[in-house]
Amino acid sequence: MLSRVAESIYWMSRQAERAENLARFIEVTLHMSLDPTESSVNPWEPLVQVTGDNEWFEAKYGQATCQNVVQFLAFDEEYHSSMLTCLRSSRQNAKSVREAMPTESFEKLNEFYHFVLDSRAPQLTDPTADFFEQIRYHALMWTGVLDSTMSHDIAWHFVNVGRLLERADKTSRILDVKYFNLLPRVEDVGTAIDDLQWSTLLLAISGFEAYRREHHLMDIEKIVAFFLFHRSFPRSIYSCIAGAEWSLRQIEKESGSDYTGHAQRSTNALRHRLKNTNVKEVIAGGMHQFIDRLQVELNEIGDALGQDYFYANQPA
Repeated sequence: MLSRVAESIYWMSRQAERAENLARFIEVTLHMSLDPTESSVNPWEPLVQVTGDNEWFEAKYGQATCQNVVQFLAFDEEYHSSMLTCLRSSRQNAKSVREAMPTESFEKLNEFYHFVLDSRAPQLTDPTADFFEQIRYHALMWTGVLDSTMSHDIAWHFVNVGRLLERADKTSRILDVKYFNLLPRVEDVGTAIDDLQWSTLLLAISGFEAYRREHHLMDIEKIVAFFLFHRSFPRSIYSCIAGAEWSLRQIEKESGSDYTGHAQRSTNALRHRLKNTNVKEVIAGGMHQFIDRLQVELNEIGDALGQDYFYANQPA
């Protein structure tokens, strides 16, 4: 496979996954804002902080209101990671590799993009959770069609790696924000307010029902372990990293390479570290520190993918 094709497929998948995750975060925040409590903080500020582009947002929008944050994350064409710009880039990457994609999957991605494009407004004055739920369904439909119609060959494995690395990154960011922003006061720990916020975060990754099937109560250690280390839930960080590592092994196997790339070695090392880390160690050592290191490692894997597959054969 040409490095250009592999790179386009990877970013097509990663950008579509990013748009879906933003829709998930907005949807659950809208639900949370419908049930405000006397001691609750502004639920929209954490969504800006998830992006890491706080300064950019403040310079353009100022206050983190519902309308400003929705416009920023969903429709802002100047912001490089809004849902609209991500889907536009994903669609453009898909157009450049039409020969590697089933027609049905391209058509679903095109429908996804136009649904968001046709819904934009200069300022969305009344955003609804139903709208973002529809976006999530578009994303699930596209993913399902892609997985059902595309041969699970080397191209599909690049799709899978892009999807899972982006998913792991966003899962870690939303968990990090919980510890720093969503609890207004220490005395709220273990209260109904705390339970509501943890439940909302589980809903953001579609994990509430899966968690409750295993655990009856909202317990911080169990929820953190579910986010980080669950072996079979498809949006846990461990599951994402394990899946990405498997696809990287298949890519090297199908390409006939005798060399284990840096990306696969780094992914294997991260999976091994997650497998052998206890949730009590994470909480005792500092959630932010753990996730900060995790995000650095995810960025390094992304950089290594470029060096291993996308840029290695390009002239200097």
